[in-house]
Amino acid sequence: MTFTVDNIRSLTEFRRHTKDYVGKLRESNLPLVLTVNGEAALVVQNAQAFQDVQTRLQQAEAELQKLKLEALTHDIQVGIDQLDAGEYTTYTEETASTLVDRIKAKGRAQKANA
Repeated sequence: MTFTVDNIRSLTEFRRHTKDYVGKLRESNLPLVLTVNGEAALVVQNAQAFQDVQTRLQQAEAELQKLKLEALTHDIQVGIDQLDAGEYTTYTEETASTLVDRIKAKGRAQKANA
């Protein structure tokens, strides 16, 4: 949501005209940003609009969790398939350090590219 001059008001103005703003908030479903000393301090919104946002957020979070679980399940299946096909490397105590170094280097590279 983009805030415009129409939905940004001072807290003082809101307090002076609370009844009018409450009516507008109930009708519009748009949030109102309240400022204190010129800085955004509060956001007020009608209860149904707030609940709608919360519901959409919960649905989005649930969908994200579902997608993460699907991706993890896929990755695990790929690993199982690779094991079944003999596509793996056996490491000893001596060679395990090279694996750790490769993993760290890959992590650093991904972090640098992010």
